[in-house]
Amino acid sequence: MRLTTKGRFAVTAMIDLALRQDKGPVTLAGISQRQEISLSYLEQLFGKLRRHEIVESVRGPGGGYHLARRPEEVTVADIIIAVDEPLDATQCGGKENCHGQTHETGARCMTHDLWATLNAKMVDYLDSVTLKDLVDQQRQRMNEQNVVVVHRHAAA
Repeated sequence: MRLTTKGRFAVTAMIDLALRQDKGPVTLAGISQRQEISLSYLEQLFGKLRRHEIVESVRGPGGGYHLARRPEEVTVADIIIAVDEPLDATQCGGKENCHGQTHETGARCMTHDLWATLNAKMVDYLDSVTLKDLVDQQRQRMNEQNVVVVHRHAAA
């Protein structure tokens, strides 16, 4: 599976944005600082996300980004595809010439169908997980951490 930092950073940044957008536009500088992702890298990613109409930019003082669609309408697959991340586990990039044009044994490797099926399952799974799902999970984790902190202070 070739899911690189580009896809992971894009999903992480989108969770951060979705968690905070109800207080107004979210700045890339803020996401950069909280998530420890280069600002220039975020600018590239958000340019692609904007072109795919996943986020909208707000210019001027107090500007930043907000979601262009509701979180339940944005899937992880949408985000990854928007930043040009290939979802492909095959050796040939899905072109069915696993050994290149000059190999004698034929075009496809013996495991091509295995990896092609994995690709389909991967896309299906990532298409079934919404940004809202990830935000809800993150909020639940944050609430659980707060409960632990409150219990520690109460016990002291």
